[in-house]
Amino acid sequence: MTPPNAAPLADLAAFDVRATISRLFVYPIKSCAGVELPEVLLTEAGLEFDRAWMVVDAAGVFVTQRELPRMALVRPQMKQMEMVLRAPGMLALHIAFDRVEGPVRVTVWNDEVAAYDMGDIAAQWFSDFLSEPGKPRQLRMVRFDPEQKRLSNMKWTRGVEATNQFADGFPLLITSEASLAELNEKLVAAGHGAIGMERFRPNIVLAGIEAQDEDRVDIFHVATAPDAQALLQPAKPCPRCPIPDIDPATAVSTHEVVDTLSTYRQNDRVDGAITFGMNCIVLQGGTEGAEQVLKVGQPVGANYVFG
Repeated sequence: MTPPNAAPLADLAAFDVRATISRLFVYPIKSCAGVELPEVLLTEAGLEFDRAWMVVDAAGVFVTQRELPRMALVRPQMKQMEMVLRAPGMLALHIAFDRVEGPVRVTVWNDEVAAYDMGDIAAQWFSDFLSEPGKPRQLRMVRFDPEQKRLSNMKWTRGVEATNQFADGFPLLITSEASLAELNEKLVAAGHGAIGMERFRPNIVLAGIEAQDEDRVDIFHVATAPDAQALLQPAKPCPRCPIPDIDPATAVSTHEVVDTLSTYRQNDRVDGAITFGMNCIVLQGGTEGAEQVLKVGQPVGANYVFG
């Protein structure tokens, strides 16, 4: 349903905030490297293939860069019928889009969900690459069961049932070029190097707005066609764990990124947690059979929320 304040596309210029999609990312395997795309299908659960796969331990519990930073070095490439994974020192692993093994139950945060195991070859590949010397890990790769209904916390979605796959809690994360530029100014002033947006693992990056404007607006109206728009509702500021401190090119962790954010990005809305970017849900444009395509260069409009 279109919210009552959804403006016609012809009126995008009348919004308080006008932006452009500058970058789009999907992260096919939770906590592994992302794939930057010029366009991507929007679904109710976020961008197509985003967090559709996950790595779990022997107990079926998800693992991430928080404990295995080398996951950042696993780089997917999306082909027409398969995903190809590459990592330093490893032969390429080919994952067919239309093949899974038997059903399993896995845990992501506090949710136990249905999934499909991806087989012994994938399990061995991840176990070999992510195990530390002398500390073998038994890991497996799983794919989200599309019949599973995993919802975002409705405390934050204003009562909307927003579905996710293996994302931490929400279908989309939106950031802005200006917010990163502001952080980089502070990093450089403190004697550190500038960093890339990849550290924050967004799905959608906006250009043309002020720093942190993504925190201050109601609904993002994305003009996907002359007569169509996608509506993305900001839900919750994104609290930041140590992952932004991990260099995605080397998997080496330092502390300057989160330490710098802590000087100006503590957010009372999430009990003083350090935040960067906004978790969002899909209000319109992702319904099965009527999905819309997000593209770099599409215009975006939004109005400020006051109070």
